[in-house]
Amino acid sequence: MLVSSTLIDRISALQAHFDTAVAPAWTGAGWNGAMQLAHEALDGASGAPLPDKRYRTMACARQLYVFATIGNLAHANRLFASLNMHFGDGAGGWCYSIDAQGAPLDRTRDLYTYAFVVFACAHYYRAGRNPEALKTLRRTVDVIEGRFASGNGLYHAALAEDFADNGAGVLQNPLMHLTEAYLAALEATADNWFADRLRALADAVCASFVDPADGCVAELPQGSAGNRIEPGHQFEWFSLVMTSPSLFANTTLAASLPRAFDFARRHGVADDTLGVCAALDGQGNITDPIERIWAQTEFARALAIKATLDADPASSLAELERWCDRFRERFLHASGWHECLAPNGDVVRAEMPSTTPYHLLTAWQAIGTLIPTS
Repeated sequence: MLVSSTLIDRISALQAHFDTAVAPAWTGAGWNGAMQLAHEALDGASGAPLPDKRYRTMACARQLYVFATIGNLAHANRLFASLNMHFGDGAGGWCYSIDAQGAPLDRTRDLYTYAFVVFACAHYYRAGRNPEALKTLRRTVDVIEGRFASGNGLYHAALAEDFADNGAGVLQNPLMHLTEAYLAALEATADNWFADRLRALADAVCASFVDPADGCVAELPQGSAGNRIEPGHQFEWFSLVMTSPSLFANTTLAASLPRAFDFARRHGVADDTLGVCAALDGQGNITDPIERIWAQTEFARALAIKATLDADPASSLAELERWCDRFRERFLHASGWHECLAPNGDVVRAEMPSTTPYHLLTAWQAIGTLIPTS
């Protein structure tokens, strides 16, 4: 694939910004040494930590993923120790959050949280081969399968502290991140159980969440009142499934996602700024115009992956090049990023959450694969 020198320079600039402005913030001002945890958010203008009202298991897990992946194992070791000390019960169970002093705050059993623990432990194990990471991963998967499974191939989004049904139901987003987690676990362990479960999960998601008309994965099961389509999640599902074509080759979900990509690009991405809106209705009308940074990075990741799949990747590569320019102009600044923008570019959420570097890194890794190695 012929990638222009301009696009290579744009990708390198994004990676350099992450290496010099984003990652160091979370071992510097963003690190609470007393708690041995990242602060939940930094001020977007000063970079100073905002007052912590809570610490979330998921946020710690995402930070663990980041520092394991970029090779800072010393910091990853600290985060793994803190993950277990503050949030886990030692048997694969996790609370949702603790308060600013470290006492349990929200004891909900949250599938999204559990998925990120598995995801982070898989990457941490691959980076440093700490056998405790693999044990934590296995124990957490055992709890997911033993407690969260709904009986129809899907999983409850959340349960009460005693794992009783709390009425949360089944939601798309935790299932997507469970897919992401099990893909990482498959790569870390080479255990084909994860491959079998992923294929079955893909079929179950398609049966419950995908609209046959447009291929999109809705946030709620089809037929639910108030349902919506998030363009960022269409791009995210596309990236997850299309990077494992042999695994998902015969699933109906894989067949639907190119149409979901097209729907999200047509209705959810502004032609001038390439900004990705937050939500659409089933007809493609924008219902939430706010542009969240994670949705922008998922669009970039999907464009990069699409370029590797297209017989003629020129169009996807050209759009990615244009996206890089618009994104840097609108979302990045010298010391970090803007979390949410209005379509006109006004900043509507200025703080920098500790969870966002995960989104940046997964995207920059994907688009970075377009840079020739020789």
